[in-house]
Order: sequence, then C-alpha cells, then structure tokens
Amino acid sequence: MSTSTTAVDLKSCPLFINGRPVISRGPKDIQYNPATGEPVAEIPRSTAEEISAAVQAAQDAFPSWSKTPVIQRCKILFKYRQLLEEHAQEFVDLIIEENGKTIEEARGSFDRGIECVEFACGAPTLMMGETVERVGRDVDGWSTRNAIGVCVGITPFNFPFMVPMWMFPMAIACGNTFILKPSDKVPRTAVRMVELAHEAGLPPGVLNLVHGAKEAVDCLLTDARVKAVSFVGSSAIARYIYQTAANNGKRVQALGGAKNHTVVLPDAEMKSTVNAIMGSGFGCAGERCLATSVVVAVGEVADPLVKELVRAADNLNVGAGCETKTQMGPIITEESRKRILSYIDLAEKEGAMLARDGRKDPVSKTKGFFVGPTILDKVNPSSRVAKDEIFGPVLSIVRVKDAKEALEVIGKSEYGNAASVFTRSGSAAREFTQNVTAGMVGINVGVPAPVAFFSFSGWKGSFFGDLHALGKDAVHFYTEQRVVTCRWPE
Repeated sequence: MSTSTTAVDLKSCPLFINGRPVISRGPKDIQYNPATGEPVAEIPRSTAEEISAAVQAAQDAFPSWSKTPVIQRCKILFKYRQLLEEHAQEFVDLIIEENGKTIEEARGSFDRGIECVEFACGAPTLMMGETVERVGRDVDGWSTRNAIGVCVGITPFNFPFMVPMWMFPMAIACGNTFILKPSDKVPRTAVRMVELAHEAGLPPGVLNLVHGAKEAVDCLLTDARVKAVSFVGSSAIARYIYQTAANNGKRVQALGGAKNHTVVLPDAEMKSTVNAIMGSGFGCAGERCLATSVVVAVGEVADPLVKELVRAADNLNVGAGCETKTQMGPIITEESRKRILSYIDLAEKEGAMLARDGRKDPVSKTKGFFVGPTILDKVNPSSRVAKDEIFGPVLSIVRVKDAKEALEVIGKSEYGNAASVFTRSGSAAREFTQNVTAGMVGINVGVPAPVAFFSFSGWKGSFFGDLHALGKDAVHFYTEQRVVTCRWPE
C-alpha cells in the first residue's frame, strides 16, 4: 500500500540504530486504527543497508557490553522498569490505538511485560554456573554461562508490548546485544520501548530497532553476524524462520500458532466456566495464541453450556478499545476481518450450526474492523474450522461422549500450545494433565499463560526449536556454557 497524500499529517515511526533514531529511506506503508479504519501513522520498511547497519552496531557494542558486570547491566534494567511504569498510561494508549485492545487488556499485557523485565533483573543469580571440587586428584571443574552475541527478536501484532519483553530484557541482561523487528502492523509501541531503554542508560548499539516485513526478516535470518533468533507468529512462518535461521547456523526459538481446546466436564461449575471461556475465547478479539477456540463439551453439559455461552455473548459489549464500557475490541486489519468472515461462511458449508452469528451484530457494519462474537455448535472435529487457526472471535463447540474422547480430539490436532479442563474432580483433572498433548495446561483456568519465571512451552506444531521462551529456558537460550577443568601444580 502506497503512502497517501495525507502522509504529512500521519505520525512517524523511526528506526533506532546505535543509540539514535533514524528516518528510514525505505518505502512506506500506512497504519490504520483498527477501531475506526482511519489512517494513523506512516510505517517504513527498512532497507537492507539500514538493517546491516543495525547488525553492525549490535556487533560493535557486544564486546564492551558482554564484559559489563551483570550487576551493572541489571541496574539499567531496574531503571528501565521504573521508566516504563512512569509511562504506563502512554503505553496503554499506544497499544489501544495500534492493536485495538480494550483498556483492561492493554493494561494487563503491559503488566505481563513488566513481569518479564523484573525476571530479567534477576540475571545475576539466573546466570550462575556450577562447581565441583576434586573431579580428579587435585583437579577442580566448574561451568559458567556466557553471552552468545547479536540476537534478533521478531514479534507479532497481537501483543506489541508484552512479547518483545519476552525477548530483549533477558537477552541484554545476559550480556548480548539485540535487534528488535516488531510487526509492521504495530511498530510504534516498540519505538517508545527502545527510546526509554536508552533513557534508562543503555549504551548505544546494545538495543536496535528496524521495521519491515519478509524482506527485513530474511536479511536478519541470513546475516552471519546474527547468532540467535526468537520469533512469535503463525506456525507456517515459524517453520520458515526455524529452517532458514538454523540453515544459516543460528540457534532458534520459533513460537507458532495454536488451536487451543477447553474441555468442559459435566460436573463443572457453570458460571465460572462460562466466564472463563468468554474471557479466553473473545478476549483480545480472539487474537492471541492462548485463546480458547474449540470447546469440547462432554455429555449432557453441552446444551446448557451452549445456551449460557450464547447468552453471555449477546451481552458482550463490542466497540472501540478506548471506551471504558468495551469488553471486546476490533480485529487488527480489514484483511484479517475478511479472512475470519470467510471461516464463518465455511463453517456453514461444513454443517456447523450457528448458535450465534456475529456477522449480524450492528458493530460489524461500522467503519472499524469488527466481527461480533460468533459461536458454532455441533462442529465436526475433522472440519477445517475445528482444525485451522482462525485467530478471531469464533468459538467452535465439539460434542463428545466422555473425557477419553475429548483427549482424542485434542491429540489429533497438529498444534499443542494450550488446553484447559473445567471440572470439580481432582482425579479427572489429574488424568487430563497427565495425558493431554499440550505444553501449557489449565485446570479451571481459561488462559493458562505462565508467569515470567516459567517457560512458554508450546508443543507439536506450536513450537520449533529446543529451548522455549521465558523462564530458565530463556536464560539458557541467550547464553552458552563454558566448562573449565583446572589443576595447579604443587
């Protein structure tokens, strides 16, 4: 999409290279407010030369930064956390404008990002090695964790603040330098994050920012100076990122898509279960990798559950995220909205029953990119709407006879990000957690998102790599071990 004649009125979006903002010479796209459909900002696509300059800045900064005492690195992160909190409302407003989240969702994602900075501030203890005296006669052995070099983060549109915080705070706390390439749909939040990091005292070149789409990503994946790549996005792109980066000799953690299942057993407490499913399925307009997209209703719970879900969806307030009454915001782009609507059309053709048709909601006719909450009942578990990642406010109800069949439905999915069970039975919950094929499991929890000191551990087609994001896995991903064997002569 080319720059419009109104570009002079649009907000700018600079790169950040070697501690300075840079106006890109590359082509420009227009960013639209998803709640209004109005143009907001001019988003650049970094040139290959600009990306190379960012990598060089990171490489030049690495020797000094990696030798900076870890306590000093973390002091900067403590200051950074303070600055982020002081600008919390600014970030909430940015997230709402760029992504369309509600006020509550924007604030919640901000808080979860702050948790990641706090966890990274513990790097002095997280990076501790191990020591064993007398591994041989007069021989001692010990290990240390060491920074690996220039790291890259490629982040998605759905969490413009939180997901970058999964990556660069821990990477730089461990002594690495970093290049952030945010989604070209929501890059301005990242600009402000990088600006404040330098205000906190981060040296030039330690944290750099570039913009763009596939061309920018390919430059980073094939650059020999880059040592590690972190990615969050769809599974198709995650697989491409993993293969391309690994083929170019880099370590990779690539988090992909999901088709998360929530199993509701007949003994589940109805009110809390419905509230949890509504929050998980329609929160963030369904645009998150831990959203419930398939509800597996076991036995006689199906009819009353569908009835209560439809009632709750009818009462859901959908609108612009900046309004306090709003409970669900818009879809990120018009293209995404059309794709979601095409899946609802497909569901009808596949024989699903439309328990609630969000296409008929008045908000779907406004200028913003809205789809009303949609509930599909009696969905065939082999259908496309039951298997594909729709990434929108569309909930599919699959009916099964027992818990064993529910686990079989989940097991056939190509994804393995998250799964939840709602029950009052401890034994049923234990059986579920021990046999479900998903890396993150909830018991009476709609969104089983781990806190920052646990890993975000997707399975199957939801993750490509060996070490997951967050937690101790992140420390291990951003460091490599050195093992020393020592003997001193008499």
